[in-house]
Amino acid sequence: MLPALLVHGACQHFWILRNPDVARLSAIPEKSAKALAYDIDAAICRDPDKESSAAPTLTAGLPGLPGLPLAARLPINRCNLPAAILGGLTFQRAPTPLAIDGVATLHRPLFDLLDDIENVDERAQRFVGYMASHFSLEQPAQAGLTAHHPRQRAKATYLRVVRGWAFDADGREAAVLKGWVESRFGLLPRHHGESLREPGSPAWQRYVAMRAAGLYGTNALESQLDLLYAYCQYELARQFPQRTHLRLYRGVNRLLDHEVIAEGEAKGGPGTKVVLLNNVSSFSRSRERAGEFGDTILGVDVPLPKLAFFSALLPGMLKAEDEHVVIGGLYRVRLATL
Repeated sequence: MLPALLVHGACQHFWILRNPDVARLSAIPEKSAKALAYDIDAAICRDPDKESSAAPTLTAGLPGLPGLPLAARLPINRCNLPAAILGGLTFQRAPTPLAIDGVATLHRPLFDLLDDIENVDERAQRFVGYMASHFSLEQPAQAGLTAHHPRQRAKATYLRVVRGWAFDADGREAAVLKGWVESRFGLLPRHHGESLREPGSPAWQRYVAMRAAGLYGTNALESQLDLLYAYCQYELARQFPQRTHLRLYRGVNRLLDHEVIAEGEAKGGPGTKVVLLNNVSSFSRSRERAGEFGDTILGVDVPLPKLAFFSALLPGMLKAEDEHVVIGGLYRVRLATL
Protein backbone atom coordinates (compact mmCIF):
# COMPACT_ATOMS: atom_id res chain seq x y z
CA MET A 1 0.00 0.00 0.00
CA LEU A 2 1.28 3.46 -0.86
CA PRO A 3 1.89 5.97 1.93
CA ALA A 4 -0.74 8.67 2.23
CA LEU A 5 1.72 11.47 1.55
CA LEU A 6 2.21 10.25 -2.01
CA VAL A 7 -1.36 10.08 -3.23
CA HIS A 8 -2.57 13.64 -3.61
CA GLY A 9 -3.97 13.98 -7.12
CA ALA A 10 -2.28 17.28 -8.00
CA CYS A 11 1.13 15.80 -7.21
CA GLN A 12 0.90 12.58 -9.23
CA HIS A 13 1.09 11.37 -12.82
CA PHE A 14 -2.06 10.14 -14.53
CA TRP A 15 -1.05 6.47 -14.37
CA ILE A 16 -0.76 6.70 -10.58
CA LEU A 17 -4.25 8.15 -10.31
CA ARG A 18 -5.65 5.06 -12.01
CA ASN A 19 -4.06 2.76 -9.42
CA PRO A 20 -6.90 1.30 -7.27
CA ASP A 21 -4.78 1.54 -4.12
CA VAL A 22 -4.26 5.22 -4.77
CA ALA A 23 -7.95 5.78 -5.39
CA ARG A 24 -8.82 3.98 -2.13
CA LEU A 25 -6.25 5.84 -0.06
CA SER A 26 -7.02 9.28 -1.44
CA ALA A 27 -10.78 8.97 -1.11
CA ILE A 28 -12.26 11.33 1.51
CA PRO A 29 -14.38 9.56 4.13
CA GLU A 30 -18.05 10.45 3.96
CA LYS A 31 -18.13 11.60 7.57
CA SER A 32 -15.41 14.12 6.96
CA ALA A 33 -16.42 15.24 3.47
CA LYS A 34 -18.01 18.43 4.76
CA ALA A 35 -15.06 19.27 6.99
CA LEU A 36 -12.27 18.63 4.53
CA ALA A 37 -11.77 20.42 1.21
CA TYR A 38 -8.80 18.26 0.22
CA ASP A 39 -7.06 15.08 1.28
CA ILE A 40 -3.55 16.36 2.11
CA ASP A 41 -2.84 19.07 4.64
CA ALA A 42 -1.87 22.41 3.10
CA ALA A 43 1.37 22.52 5.09
CA ILE A 44 2.52 19.37 3.28
CA CYS A 45 1.38 20.02 -0.29
CA ARG A 46 1.06 23.61 -1.53
CA ASP A 47 -0.44 23.03 -4.93
CA PRO A 48 -2.80 25.60 -6.48
CA ASP A 49 -5.87 23.86 -5.05
CA LYS A 50 -4.53 24.62 -1.56
CA GLU A 51 -4.87 28.39 -1.93
CA SER A 52 -6.57 29.31 1.32
CA SER A 53 -5.78 30.91 4.63
CA ALA A 54 -4.17 27.62 5.66
CA ALA A 55 -1.81 27.71 2.67
CA PRO A 56 -0.22 31.15 2.33
CA THR A 57 1.47 32.06 -0.92
CA LEU A 58 5.23 31.52 -0.73
CA THR A 59 7.02 34.67 -1.88
CA ALA A 60 10.59 34.23 -2.99
CA GLY A 61 12.68 37.28 -2.15
CA LEU A 62 14.22 39.36 0.57
CA PRO A 63 12.10 40.82 3.39
CA GLY A 64 10.41 44.03 2.32
CA LEU A 65 10.71 43.32 -1.40
CA PRO A 66 7.58 42.63 -3.47
CA GLY A 67 7.35 39.16 -4.94
CA LEU A 68 6.34 38.11 -8.44
CA PRO A 69 2.52 38.04 -8.53
CA LEU A 70 0.85 34.65 -8.87
CA ALA A 71 -1.00 35.87 -11.95
CA ALA A 72 2.31 36.48 -13.72
CA ARG A 73 3.81 33.00 -13.38
CA LEU A 74 3.21 29.30 -13.79
CA PRO A 75 3.77 26.77 -10.97
CA ILE A 76 6.16 24.76 -13.18
CA ASN A 77 8.65 25.45 -15.94
CA ARG A 78 11.48 23.72 -17.79
CA CYS A 79 14.58 25.27 -16.30
CA ASN A 80 16.61 24.95 -13.12
CA LEU A 81 14.84 27.67 -11.10
CA PRO A 82 11.11 28.25 -10.53
CA ALA A 83 9.46 31.33 -11.97
CA ALA A 84 8.86 32.82 -8.52
CA ILE A 85 12.63 33.08 -8.07
CA LEU A 86 13.97 33.87 -11.54
CA GLY A 87 11.24 36.46 -12.05
CA GLY A 88 11.82 38.27 -8.76
CA LEU A 89 13.91 41.19 -7.55
CA THR A 90 16.26 38.92 -5.65
CA PHE A 91 17.35 37.34 -8.92
CA GLN A 92 17.95 40.75 -10.45
CA ARG A 93 20.20 41.62 -7.53
CA ALA A 94 22.06 38.31 -7.31
CA PRO A 95 21.59 36.25 -10.49
CA THR A 96 22.66 32.69 -11.05
CA PRO A 97 22.98 30.81 -14.37
CA LEU A 98 19.77 29.53 -15.92
CA ALA A 99 19.66 26.30 -17.91
CA ILE A 100 16.77 24.85 -19.88
CA ASP A 101 16.27 21.18 -19.12
CA GLY A 102 18.33 18.81 -21.24
CA VAL A 103 19.78 21.33 -23.69
CA ALA A 104 23.39 21.28 -22.48
CA THR A 105 23.47 17.48 -22.37
CA LEU A 106 21.86 16.95 -25.77
CA HIS A 107 24.12 19.47 -27.52
CA ARG A 108 27.32 18.86 -25.59
CA PRO A 109 29.34 18.14 -28.78
CA LEU A 110 28.54 21.64 -30.07
CA PHE A 111 29.80 23.41 -26.97
CA ASP A 112 32.87 21.18 -26.78
CA LEU A 113 33.65 22.25 -30.34
CA LEU A 114 33.11 25.93 -29.54
CA ASP A 115 35.43 25.72 -26.54
CA ASP A 116 38.39 25.31 -28.89
CA ILE A 117 37.52 28.30 -31.10
CA GLU A 118 38.85 31.69 -30.03
CA ASN A 119 37.34 33.83 -32.79
CA VAL A 120 33.80 34.96 -32.03
CA ASP A 121 32.76 35.18 -35.70
CA GLU A 122 33.94 31.63 -36.35
CA ARG A 123 31.99 30.40 -33.34
CA ALA A 124 28.88 32.08 -34.74
CA GLN A 125 29.40 30.40 -38.13
CA ARG A 126 29.83 27.00 -36.48
CA PHE A 127 26.66 27.53 -34.47
CA VAL A 128 24.63 28.47 -37.56
CA GLY A 129 25.99 25.40 -39.37
CA TYR A 130 25.15 23.15 -36.43
CA MET A 131 21.59 24.48 -36.29
CA ALA A 132 21.12 23.86 -40.02
CA SER A 133 22.47 20.34 -39.72
CA HIS A 134 20.83 19.27 -36.46
CA PHE A 135 17.36 20.56 -37.38
CA SER A 136 17.65 19.90 -41.14
CA LEU A 137 16.80 23.53 -41.82
CA GLU A 138 18.08 23.40 -45.40
CA GLN A 139 16.63 19.95 -46.11
CA PRO A 140 13.10 20.04 -44.67
CA ALA A 141 12.19 16.69 -46.21
CA GLN A 142 14.62 15.00 -43.84
CA ALA A 143 12.72 16.57 -40.96
CA GLY A 144 9.44 15.12 -42.20
CA LEU A 145 8.14 18.24 -43.95
CA THR A 146 6.81 16.69 -47.13
CA ALA A 147 4.98 18.12 -50.11
CA HIS A 148 1.74 17.86 -48.11
CA HIS A 149 2.99 20.55 -45.71
CA PRO A 150 2.67 24.23 -46.59
CA ARG A 151 5.99 25.32 -48.05
CA GLN A 152 6.23 28.43 -45.88
CA ARG A 153 6.30 26.32 -42.69
CA ALA A 154 9.71 24.95 -43.68
CA LYS A 155 10.99 28.52 -43.43
CA ALA A 156 9.62 28.98 -39.91
CA THR A 157 12.97 28.75 -38.13
CA TYR A 158 14.54 30.44 -35.13
CA LEU A 159 15.83 33.19 -37.43
CA ARG A 160 12.29 33.85 -38.72
CA VAL A 161 11.06 34.14 -35.12
CA VAL A 162 13.84 36.56 -34.19
CA ARG A 163 13.29 38.75 -37.23
CA GLY A 164 9.52 38.59 -36.85
CA TRP A 165 9.87 39.78 -33.27
CA ALA A 166 12.00 42.72 -34.39
CA PHE A 167 9.44 43.63 -37.07
CA ASP A 168 6.29 43.34 -34.95
CA ALA A 169 6.32 42.69 -31.18
CA ASP A 170 2.61 41.82 -31.37
CA GLY A 171 2.75 39.53 -34.39
CA ARG A 172 2.66 35.76 -34.85
CA GLU A 173 6.39 35.21 -34.41
CA ALA A 174 6.30 37.37 -31.27
CA ALA A 175 3.50 35.18 -29.90
CA VAL A 176 5.72 32.13 -30.47
CA LEU A 177 8.58 33.81 -28.62
CA LYS A 178 6.36 34.81 -25.70
CA GLY A 179 4.94 31.29 -25.58
CA TRP A 180 8.46 29.86 -25.51
CA VAL A 181 9.36 32.03 -22.49
CA GLU A 182 6.09 30.99 -20.84
CA SER A 183 6.88 27.31 -21.37
CA ARG A 184 10.57 27.33 -20.50
CA PHE A 185 10.74 29.93 -17.72
CA GLY A 186 7.19 29.92 -16.40
CA LEU A 187 6.65 33.66 -16.93
CA LEU A 188 3.27 34.52 -18.41
CA PRO A 189 2.92 37.22 -21.07
CA ARG A 190 1.27 40.41 -19.86
CA HIS A 191 0.60 42.05 -23.21
CA HIS A 192 0.23 41.01 -26.83
CA GLY A 193 -1.51 43.67 -28.86
CA GLU A 194 -3.73 44.19 -25.82
CA SER A 195 -3.65 43.38 -22.13
CA LEU A 196 -3.32 39.69 -21.18
CA ARG A 197 -3.82 40.18 -17.46
CA GLU A 198 -6.93 37.98 -17.47
CA PRO A 199 -6.19 34.39 -18.61
CA GLY A 200 -9.10 32.96 -20.57
CA SER A 201 -10.29 36.36 -21.78
CA PRO A 202 -10.93 36.96 -25.51
CA ALA A 203 -7.55 38.72 -25.71
CA TRP A 204 -5.87 35.69 -24.16
CA GLN A 205 -7.61 33.35 -26.57
CA ARG A 206 -6.41 35.42 -29.51
CA TYR A 207 -2.84 35.24 -28.20
CA VAL A 208 -3.06 31.46 -27.75
CA ALA A 209 -4.47 31.03 -31.27
CA MET A 210 -1.69 33.16 -32.74
CA ARG A 211 0.94 31.20 -30.84
CA ALA A 212 -0.51 27.88 -32.03
CA ALA A 213 -0.62 29.10 -35.62
CA GLY A 214 3.04 30.09 -35.38
CA LEU A 215 4.06 26.68 -34.09
CA TYR A 216 1.84 24.57 -36.36
CA GLY A 217 3.73 22.43 -38.85
CA THR A 218 7.17 23.68 -37.80
CA ASN A 219 10.32 21.69 -37.20
CA ALA A 220 10.89 21.65 -33.43
CA LEU A 221 10.76 25.43 -33.40
CA GLU A 222 10.80 25.81 -29.62
CA SER A 223 13.76 23.44 -29.41
CA GLN A 224 15.57 25.69 -31.86
CA LEU A 225 14.91 28.61 -29.52
CA ASP A 226 16.20 26.52 -26.61
CA LEU A 227 19.54 26.11 -28.33
CA LEU A 228 19.67 29.76 -29.39
CA TYR A 229 19.26 30.77 -25.73
CA ALA A 230 21.93 28.30 -24.62
CA TYR A 231 24.33 29.65 -27.23
CA CYS A 232 23.56 33.23 -26.17
CA GLN A 233 24.45 32.37 -22.57
CA TYR A 234 27.59 30.61 -23.71
CA GLU A 235 28.72 33.65 -25.67
CA LEU A 236 27.94 36.05 -22.85
CA ALA A 237 30.09 33.96 -20.51
CA ARG A 238 32.93 33.94 -23.06
CA GLN A 239 32.72 37.64 -23.94
CA PHE A 240 31.97 39.02 -20.46
CA PRO A 241 33.54 36.56 -18.02
CA GLN A 242 33.61 39.04 -15.11
CA ARG A 243 30.20 40.62 -15.59
CA THR A 244 26.87 39.67 -14.09
CA HIS A 245 24.69 42.50 -15.49
CA LEU A 246 24.34 44.82 -18.47
CA ARG A 247 22.91 48.32 -18.15
CA LEU A 248 20.17 48.53 -20.78
CA TYR A 249 17.61 51.17 -21.72
CA ARG A 250 14.06 51.16 -22.99
CA GLY A 251 12.09 54.16 -24.23
CA VAL A 252 8.37 54.35 -23.42
CA ASN A 253 5.70 56.97 -24.03
CA ARG A 254 3.18 55.94 -21.38
CA LEU A 255 4.58 54.51 -18.18
CA LEU A 256 1.00 53.95 -17.04
CA ASP A 257 0.78 51.18 -19.64
CA HIS A 258 3.36 49.25 -17.59
CA GLU A 259 2.60 47.41 -14.36
CA VAL A 260 4.27 49.45 -11.61
CA ILE A 261 4.39 47.27 -8.50
CA ALA A 262 6.14 49.69 -6.15
CA GLU A 263 7.28 53.30 -6.27
CA GLY A 264 10.60 54.44 -4.82
CA GLU A 265 10.93 51.17 -2.95
CA ALA A 266 13.04 48.02 -3.10
CA LYS A 267 15.98 49.97 -1.64
CA GLY A 268 16.45 51.73 -4.93
CA GLY A 269 16.10 55.26 -3.63
CA PRO A 270 14.31 58.23 -5.21
CA GLY A 271 13.48 57.99 -8.90
CA THR A 272 13.19 54.23 -8.94
CA LYS A 273 10.22 51.98 -9.46
CA VAL A 274 9.59 48.25 -9.37
CA VAL A 275 8.02 47.31 -12.71
CA LEU A 276 6.59 44.00 -13.90
CA LEU A 277 7.77 43.74 -17.50
CA ASN A 278 6.16 41.67 -20.22
CA ASN A 279 7.70 38.20 -20.35
CA VAL A 280 9.73 39.37 -23.39
CA SER A 281 10.84 42.97 -23.96
CA SER A 282 13.35 44.78 -26.16
CA PHE A 283 16.07 47.01 -24.74
CA SER A 284 19.07 48.86 -26.14
CA ARG A 285 22.64 49.41 -24.94
CA SER A 286 22.37 53.01 -26.15
CA ARG A 287 20.43 55.49 -24.02
CA GLU A 288 20.16 57.87 -26.97
CA ARG A 289 18.81 55.17 -29.25
CA ALA A 290 16.25 54.11 -26.65
CA GLY A 291 15.10 57.73 -26.45
CA GLU A 292 13.91 57.54 -30.04
CA PHE A 293 11.11 55.20 -28.91
CA GLY A 294 9.72 57.27 -26.04
CA ASP A 295 10.22 60.37 -23.95
CA THR A 296 10.62 58.37 -20.75
CA ILE A 297 13.64 56.10 -20.51
CA LEU A 298 13.82 53.07 -18.27
CA GLY A 299 17.36 52.25 -17.18
CA VAL A 300 17.68 48.66 -16.01
CA ASP A 301 20.55 46.51 -14.79
CA VAL A 302 19.64 43.26 -16.54
CA PRO A 303 21.17 39.99 -15.31
CA LEU A 304 23.01 38.23 -18.12
CA PRO A 305 21.00 34.99 -17.64
CA LYS A 306 17.86 36.91 -18.59
CA LEU A 307 19.11 37.88 -22.04
CA ALA A 308 17.41 35.64 -24.59
CA PHE A 309 19.51 36.96 -27.50
CA PHE A 310 20.97 40.21 -28.82
CA SER A 311 21.67 41.80 -32.17
CA ALA A 312 25.40 41.06 -32.32
CA LEU A 313 25.01 37.40 -31.37
CA LEU A 314 24.84 36.17 -34.97
CA PRO A 315 25.81 37.97 -38.19
CA GLY A 316 22.77 39.66 -39.71
CA MET A 317 20.35 38.17 -37.19
CA LEU A 318 19.01 41.57 -36.15
CA LYS A 319 19.61 44.85 -37.90
CA ALA A 320 17.81 46.87 -35.25
CA GLU A 321 19.08 49.42 -32.75
CA ASP A 322 21.66 47.29 -30.91
CA GLU A 323 18.67 45.33 -29.65
CA HIS A 324 18.77 43.10 -26.60
CA VAL A 325 15.78 40.84 -25.98
CA VAL A 326 15.17 40.49 -22.25
CA ILE A 327 13.20 37.84 -20.37
CA GLY A 328 10.63 39.48 -18.11
CA GLY A 329 9.63 39.50 -14.47
CA LEU A 330 10.10 42.11 -11.78
CA TYR A 331 12.81 44.72 -12.29
CA ARG A 332 13.96 47.72 -10.34
CA VAL A 333 14.19 50.50 -12.92
CA ARG A 334 15.44 54.08 -12.82
CA LEU A 335 13.49 56.67 -14.77
CA ALA A 336 14.86 59.50 -16.84
CA THR A 337 13.26 61.91 -19.29
CA LEU A 338 14.70 63.53 -22.40
